[in-house]
Amino acid sequence: MDHVWEEGGAYALLGPSGCGKSTLLNIISGLLAPSSGEVLFNGRRVNELPPEERNIAQVFQFPVVYDTMTVYDNLAFPLRNVKTPEEVVHQRVMEVADSLELSAQLQRKARNLTADEKQKVSMGRGLVRDDVAAILFDEPLTVIDPQLKFKLRRKLKEIHQRFAITMIYVTHDQLEASTFADRIAVMYDGQIVQFGTPQELFERPTHTFVGYFIGSPGMNFVTVSEQGGELLADGEALPLSVAWQDAVRQALQQTDNVKLGIRPEFVEVLDTSTRNDAQQTVSLAMDVEHCQDLGTYAIVTLRAAGIRLKARINEGHSLPFDVAVGTRVDVRLPAEQLGLYVDEFRREVES
Repeated sequence: MDHVWEEGGAYALLGPSGCGKSTLLNIISGLLAPSSGEVLFNGRRVNELPPEERNIAQVFQFPVVYDTMTVYDNLAFPLRNVKTPEEVVHQRVMEVADSLELSAQLQRKARNLTADEKQKVSMGRGLVRDDVAAILFDEPLTVIDPQLKFKLRRKLKEIHQRFAITMIYVTHDQLEASTFADRIAVMYDGQIVQFGTPQELFERPTHTFVGYFIGSPGMNFVTVSEQGGELLADGEALPLSVAWQDAVRQALQQTDNVKLGIRPEFVEVLDTSTRNDAQQTVSLAMDVEHCQDLGTYAIVTLRAAGIRLKARINEGHSLPFDVAVGTRVDVRLPAEQLGLYVDEFRREVES
C-alpha cells in the first residue's frame, strides 16, 4: 500500500478482524518491521529506528498501567522518563487529568481502578507528552462498558481538537470510526480499499466490501450477466437505460465479475399501480418476503426470481409497516444511486 497520514488529523483504520489493522499500526510504531517498503515520518525513513526513537505513543486494547503506582505517577512516568522538569510534569499531568476526568483519582493506586478508569490512564500516558508525533489507538474501548464508550469517544474527539495531535484509531466498529474520525481508511484483506469521509464511504463506496461493511443493513449487490443479448441480474431481466446497458456490456467483455449495487436507503418500494418504467429508473415487480419493524424505520426484504434486495423504509413513508408477506410491489432503483462494480471495484457510469 501507499498511504499518507497528514499531521494533526483524526483518522480511523476500520475493518474486520484479521484484515491487517493492528499489523499496520505496529509497523508504524516500530513494534513490527515491514518485509519490504519504507515507513516515512515527514519524509525521513524510520524503518531502522526502534519504537522508543519514533516518538509514537500507542494505546492498546487492554490497559497498560503500573498497578503499584498512583494515577498521578502513571501519568507522570513518560515525562519523568525523559527527565522533564517537575514543574512541567505537574502542569501537564493536571491538564491531562482534567481532560480525562481523572483529577479525583490522582492519588489512588492504579490497581484499585475500574477497567475504564485504567484505560483512561493508559490514554493519558499517551497524551501527556506534547512532543509525540502521533498517538495510535488499537481498539482501546473493547474492555469499556458499552454505556461509557460513547462518552469516551466524545472525550477523545475533544482532546484531539484541543491538542491537535495526529491520532489513528483502529476499530472494527463503523459507529466508533465515524464518530471519532474525520477520515476513515477501510481495510480489507491487507489493503486499504478506500480512504475518505464517513459520507463518502456511505454514498460512493469504491469497493464492494466497503458497501457491505458500511451501513445497516449493508449495500445490496446483484450479479449481472448477459444471455441472448439480454442483461440479467441473478436471472431476472434488468431494464436499464442505454448508457447503463453500454457500460455493463463493456464491463462483461472484460470479466464475468460484474455487479450492480444500491443502498437499502435508496430502494423505493411503491404500489404496483404506480409503476413507471422511466429511463432513469430501474423498475422491478417484486414480492415482499419479510418486513422487520424497528421503530423509526422498517427493513423490507424483497425477492423476484434470483434477486433479493433489502429496502430501508423510514417511518411515515406511504408503505405501511404491517405490509403482508407475499404482497407484490413495484421496486424502483434510481440510476443516480446505482453503482457499477467490476472485479469488486466501482466504475463510474455517465448517464
